[in-house]
Amino acid sequence: MIKKIFNKTILTGFFFITAFFLSCSDDFVKVSPEYSIDSENYFNSPDDYYMALVASYDLLQTTYANTILGEIASDNTLCGGESPTDVIGWQQVDDMIHTSTNSNLKDIWNWMFAGVQRTNYFMEFQDKINFDGKEQMIGEVRFLRAYYYFELVKWFGPVPLKVDKRFQLGDETSIPRSPVGDVFAQIEADLIYASEVLSVNPPEVGRATKGAAQSLLGKAYLYQNKFTEAANVLEQVINSGVYSLATNYNDMWEMEGENGPESVFEVQYTDIEGAGFGCLQCSEGNIAVGFSGVRGYEGPLFSPGFSFNVPVQKAVDAFEPGDLRLGVTILDIVAWADTMDAAYTTGNEHTGYFNRKYLPRKRTPEAQNDLNLTNPNNYRAIRYADVLLMAAEALNRGGIDDTRAQDYLNLVRRRAFGDTNHDVTLTGAALTDAIWHERHVELMGEGHRFFDLVRTGKAANEIEGFVTGKHELFPIPVEEINFSNENWIQNPNY
Repeated sequence: MIKKIFNKTILTGFFFITAFFLSCSDDFVKVSPEYSIDSENYFNSPDDYYMALVASYDLLQTTYANTILGEIASDNTLCGGESPTDVIGWQQVDDMIHTSTNSNLKDIWNWMFAGVQRTNYFMEFQDKINFDGKEQMIGEVRFLRAYYYFELVKWFGPVPLKVDKRFQLGDETSIPRSPVGDVFAQIEADLIYASEVLSVNPPEVGRATKGAAQSLLGKAYLYQNKFTEAANVLEQVINSGVYSLATNYNDMWEMEGENGPESVFEVQYTDIEGAGFGCLQCSEGNIAVGFSGVRGYEGPLFSPGFSFNVPVQKAVDAFEPGDLRLGVTILDIVAWADTMDAAYTTGNEHTGYFNRKYLPRKRTPEAQNDLNLTNPNNYRAIRYADVLLMAAEALNRGGIDDTRAQDYLNLVRRRAFGDTNHDVTLTGAALTDAIWHERHVELMGEGHRFFDLVRTGKAANEIEGFVTGKHELFPIPVEEINFSNENWIQNPNY
């Protein structure tokens, strides 16, 4: 399983990020050439390629930051924490007062480009040797490169684009920020290739599949309003018969529900290898989960956390009466404590609500003792329900087929309500609004809401402090602008 492989080979990942910028001199270590592990002479066996593949996956674990901050930036939650200055960068994004000096936004920039760098390192040496299974690995690497670039273009818009070659010192002054259309074109090319060579079933649990590549490709098309292309590829996923909605919405969020029938792609986490506040990206655990936990919690099922990312009343009110997802998505701590004889304390911006999908569950006896930061909760990056709703939106907004759009939407709603009495029969713009509403409640707590509001032009109406023409993108870290000698122009109004 990839989850276990990450745990066993984390040092390999650290080697690769160092190897991008450093090389060993002959005097540093005396070894024969066949045992050299400098970055220019590494890919000498199938195992070397496999370890480079694992290192490429490893940066997915840092996307905990993308997930929690994507929620905090939206209208779903407040930042919370211990005080108004606790993780100040998150607090600033919550209040829409962030600037180019925000260190938490810089983390997202750095970590996603580290992912791009690792995938490009693999691709730079893709032809060095031949072996069975290499095409599958290349498909996975190109899927991962598309994943990292998709995150970058969502957050920052135009970004430096380099393909099959590592970024080198000096590139920042010669490589411009590529237009969003060019970045998406590369994302599409990578995912089309990946969807053609990846297997339907993963070689190991957690690795990318044909369906994952097609689903991310459909999402990339949807973000560009390429509705016909999005509908075509997403319906291929639906018609493949590989995926199905989990019967019980609650079970999907427990450990037993990980990598289940609804899982198209999950980021794998474990609670065995830990990290401290000095190196959060070093953790093999889902740090967003610990940060979202109930402060001072004592009671069944959950472990305590740091009370960030607290849902607001507006999020609760978005659910219709009878929607079974409400109690699974949002924990009402007062009602829970009264019923389950649990205790808790409160923090900054306490609303009484918590993101139940990603609350820290009781950990295994082997869990690292590290302030509850190494939580094993996988991140459900792409779910089949998301695929159904994206296909419904593409069919509807593209003027292709409202009947099929209704069918996909109603599959999601029938699970949510346990009946067919809540089926939607709307068409046209009214159906569009119904699909967007369903995305809001179905995917709440999963980090998608802010970007859905931006791409649909609704952010200014829903997010307090959002400024049209500015907050659709986040600022490029000021250090990057300075390093580029002003080759890279800052995003508008920052």
